[in-house]
Amino acid sequence: MNFSAKASPWWTPSVHADRRPFLIGRNAIQAALRGFFAREDFIEVDTAVLQVSPGNEAHLHAFATEAITTDGQTAPFYLHTSPEFACKKLLAAGEERISCFAHVYRNRERGPLHHPEFTMLEWYRAGESYESLMMDCVRLLALAAESVKTPRLAYRGAESDPFAGPERISVAEAFERHAGIDLLASVAADGSTDRAHLAAELRRVGMRVAEDDGWADLFSRVLVEKIEPHLGFGRITILDEYPVSEAALARPSAHDPRVAERFELYACGVELANGFGELTNAAEQRRRFEIEMAEKARIYGETYPIDEDFLAALSLMPEASGIALGFDRLVMLATGASRIDQVLWAPVAEYGR
Repeated sequence: MNFSAKASPWWTPSVHADRRPFLIGRNAIQAALRGFFAREDFIEVDTAVLQVSPGNEAHLHAFATEAITTDGQTAPFYLHTSPEFACKKLLAAGEERISCFAHVYRNRERGPLHHPEFTMLEWYRAGESYESLMMDCVRLLALAAESVKTPRLAYRGAESDPFAGPERISVAEAFERHAGIDLLASVAADGSTDRAHLAAELRRVGMRVAEDDGWADLFSRVLVEKIEPHLGFGRITILDEYPVSEAALARPSAHDPRVAERFELYACGVELANGFGELTNAAEQRRRFEIEMAEKARIYGETYPIDEDFLAALSLMPEASGIALGFDRLVMLATGASRIDQVLWAPVAEYGR
């Protein structure tokens, strides 16, 4: 590397002066959101970073470490990728409305919208539908904009009005509208998927299909290439009712067992949040985790342990809805920052150079 051309560190006074308005905006937004949750009678909680399992999603990559006991024994631990398991244990313990600003850690992720350590805002409502989370999101985005005195969210020339009513569209509707694909024709009533059918649909509309692509790979390709570029422009978009195979922690929809109570929130083409009507069936949750870990082993040659404590807690967990929002991304869009490291007070050191 040509070190003479290396960018100045974030702590250089001139660089910090450029970043500081974004960071002051970050603090204003965080204070406003904390105020919202306080008014809604949420309890703010703080969860442990070290966990026996970082999560069991196939494409999620964790940082691994180990604990050493006083007698020299070792045990594997991971830096959590989300406070979700801990938050749901608190619901099982009896909490009903909780919020959490958590530093979380994800490996293999760094770019304008990704950072290996970032802040995730999660909140849960016991006994309430996941539609209540959609309403929360609409209010929070407007509040974020108000707190930094901006009329719109913006990213790379795109704008979204946080004060306008959101667009709500199902994943199946989005596939039909933006890709010309009948997605649910490849999903059976029990949630199983037909790879061959979806592959034929992609070929029909001129999209690439690799021999080793699974159904989930094909689904993701359409979502990234054909759907996401249309979401959250002009106003925010709520992309709802994911196929159950793409919603490992969400319960099936009451009106169609092929889809789940899962939605994602988009503004300016950027995914901001992922919400669920939470699955509380421990046996079904274990089955889904095992499927995800089998896929992870196939693709990456590794797996993560299942948190047995979490599965045990599901037997006590009430019906609930929960959501994770990328707080740094929201700050980016509200302040007009172009990179996530501009809104982090002290970014993680560059590595791999």
